[in-house]
Amino acid sequence: MIGLRGLTKRFGDRTAVDGLSLEVAAGKVTGFLGPNGAGKSTTMRMIVGLDRPSAGVALVGGRRYGALRHPLREVGALLDAGAVHPGRSARAHLVAMARSNGIVRGRVEEVLALVGLEAVAGRRAGAFSLGMRQRLGIAGALLGDPGVLMFDEPVNGLDPDGVLWVRRLMRSLAAEGRTVFVSSHLMSEMQLTADRLVVIGKGRLLADAPMAEVIAAGSGSAVRVRSPGAGVLAGRLAAVGAEVRRAGEEELRVVGLDAERVGLIAFEAGVPVLELGAVGASLEEAYMELTGASVEYGAPSGTGV
Repeated sequence: MIGLRGLTKRFGDRTAVDGLSLEVAAGKVTGFLGPNGAGKSTTMRMIVGLDRPSAGVALVGGRRYGALRHPLREVGALLDAGAVHPGRSARAHLVAMARSNGIVRGRVEEVLALVGLEAVAGRRAGAFSLGMRQRLGIAGALLGDPGVLMFDEPVNGLDPDGVLWVRRLMRSLAAEGRTVFVSSHLMSEMQLTADRLVVIGKGRLLADAPMAEVIAAGSGSAVRVRSPGAGVLAGRLAAVGAEVRRAGEEELRVVGLDAERVGLIAFEAGVPVLELGAVGASLEEAYMELTGASVEYGAPSGTGV
């Protein structure tokens, strides 16, 4: 388990992480979400002692990372796929890690096979693609067979088969009773992978709840209707208190009414309906609502360049 108690990190007059308190439990995949600059990577770095907190504490199994005698056996982390000497082979990189933590050489071959790099284990890591470096980083995280695992954007650079492999790996590690803490900007993938979500913005905690609760806290489901009379229909729907959003020239998203009621109002208004149906809520929609006020590096509206 990972425990954060008032965890804070300041860089000069900028507060990157602001009083985070939460627990990341074992046996679940906990997704870690937030806009760019929200403090996710800094939080993970403080957990493994790469950054020193300005205040508060980060604990792994009730202890600070620096107090762990053989840290790779207790915590595995992929925080930067590029953090490997480019002149070393994949095998040599893992062997050096194993020796520093008293891990048997045979474990190196096991994790190379697990991540699919055994055929290229003798190649220099500097010649690896981003996807291959990600796999090597995951191998390093798994090397000590730890009970706590952290992954920062682990699917970057992976092809669809690799993304599916990572998803299944995360789920299987959690099923074994391990603590799995993973950050990603891919909302659709996180919705398929995580059991619980921690969402931060500008260094502050915005949500810490099961996936279903985070999604339900958003706008919820809506009704999608497509009609050549979308403008007229939008007025009729708004008149009965529905929230209506234009999703295209002929398409509306309606919140507050079910599909049957929308269809009846369209019929009464004499407006033809080409498509009508319920649209389920998504993590992406809930996330955008949750973090809308916390985006520091948003682009201006419009598509002009």
